[in-house]
Amino acid sequence: MGSLADKLAAQNPAFQRAYLGSLAPNLVKSGNLDKYYQTLTDFDFLVAKLNHPEFGVQPLIEDYDLIDNQEIVNCPEYKVEKVKILKLIQGALRLSAHILVVDQQQVGTQLHGRLLNQQISAEIQALLTQIQQKTTTPWLRSLTPSLTPPGGRLIRTLTGHSNSVNAVAVTPNGQQVISASDDDTLKVWNLADGKELCTLRGHSNSVNAVAVTPNGQQVISASRDKTLKVWNLATGEELFTLNGHSNSVNAIAVTPNGQQIISASSDNTLKVWNLATGEELFTLRGHSNSVNAVAVTPNGQQVISACADSTLKVWNLATGEELFTLKGHSSWVNAVAVTPDGQRVISESFDYTLKVWNLATGEELFTLNGHSDSVNAVAVTPDGQRVISASYDNTLKVWNLATGEELFTLNGHSDSVNAVAATPDGQRVISASHDNTLKVWNLATGEELFTLNGHSDSINAVAVTSDGQRVISASWDNTLKVWNLATGEELFTLNGHSRSVNAVAVTSDGQRVISASHDNTLKVWNLATGEVIATFTGESIIYCCTVTPDGETIVAGEQSGRMHFLCLEGMTGG
Repeated sequence: MGSLADKLAAQNPAFQRAYLGSLAPNLVKSGNLDKYYQTLTDFDFLVAKLNHPEFGVQPLIEDYDLIDNQEIVNCPEYKVEKVKILKLIQGALRLSAHILVVDQQQVGTQLHGRLLNQQISAEIQALLTQIQQKTTTPWLRSLTPSLTPPGGRLIRTLTGHSNSVNAVAVTPNGQQVISASDDDTLKVWNLADGKELCTLRGHSNSVNAVAVTPNGQQVISASRDKTLKVWNLATGEELFTLNGHSNSVNAIAVTPNGQQIISASSDNTLKVWNLATGEELFTLRGHSNSVNAVAVTPNGQQVISACADSTLKVWNLATGEELFTLKGHSSWVNAVAVTPDGQRVISESFDYTLKVWNLATGEELFTLNGHSDSVNAVAVTPDGQRVISASYDNTLKVWNLATGEELFTLNGHSDSVNAVAATPDGQRVISASHDNTLKVWNLATGEELFTLNGHSDSINAVAVTSDGQRVISASWDNTLKVWNLATGEELFTLNGHSRSVNAVAVTSDGQRVISASHDNTLKVWNLATGEVIATFTGESIIYCCTVTPDGETIVAGEQSGRMHFLCLEGMTGG
């Protein structure tokens, strides 16, 4: 009889559009709920509507909302279980929407990864089988439930910024969210459907912070361009600009009554502004370094600032007077929060601790210890006798693993060493640095053999093929490079990621490379040609990846803490 795709292909565009657009609504209108259910669990229908230029993922998601739960439950011929299955599929599509908008071919990968933990249901299992049977292009198939499943806390991901998102704020009515980005813009989003409502343009540099007034009518943004801007949230119009800081504005807070703004800046000051007029009321001076964060007490009477001078200060908001300084951190303070009762302050610092303070007295109540950060990477030689460590101090150290003795230090990099790998024979070490270079070292003598130059930004990760002949490096310049380890010659560059490449792995046969990126994707490459074989998109930044020794499974880790197990079965090109 042929598949739905075959049937639609035989029809003219007008028929295809009418059929895909009206099929689900007509089935509900006619009361044919069984057919409606079959349609929305048919992978062919999902693919057809998703790929049609006039529909896509959001209209497909909306097909699942055509009848409410109560209407279905009241139909004796319809089972409540079917409602749950439709909602699971809809939830999986909603979670994948930001990916499917730009890459419809990932529908199989996304649905499979999100519904795999629901396969106790025969209907879900049938859909997973359809996906496996009908996906004809190369794809990465999750072997375990590694993507966020529907029915959990995550509802949708919003994409649209072209650079890092630094801050978000939600309107008091919970209907909109405003995001601030390094792309110099803010975006206003509808939380119900994930649609971008408007972009607020006007800053000439990164937007560091954003706040919404208590009445939900205005947005305040703080930027590296030294200004704050006040926007009309309903129209997206810029109302006025607050000028006065002489350096980047890092943080903002609005008083509970919505009448004042407090801004924190790298010029070592805070400023208090009249929100109605844009007038600067006074400047809070006292810090000796950049002010990174600011918070207002629930009663609106005090301001707490966090600074790179390792202190916090508590200020009287009515007078601008400094009440006291909170000292105790040994490095700069990055963030500050006030408890809802207004009695305690929590601070976070680059000394890897958090501290809890009594706001009334300035007394440090206790310190939360446990964070550490000094060594970036380690590698163990194949014989298990030596460890090589890479550090922020620009060096590598080689240690005797049995005794803990430091054998020697590898000096030569001019910036932090981010990654290290040892060749399979245990004779050489390759290091990757923030100075944009890799270095190859003789592990027996500590001698630097040569430097690999070519990347235009920091190198985050390095891998060596099993034959010890090639090195693959991953960089903040969004690329990977393949090098001849014997000569130091650059063989070719792997282009395709849109953001920093964080990790790299090579299959045991030396034919494929797997890369993990800040762009939330994992890519599989043909090492002989440099061609991208397949792409997998995760929930958040993918920081690490490896390949099992049998070369059949990729294991990847996300910023969110999720682990992915992806099948390399069916991959071509190597």
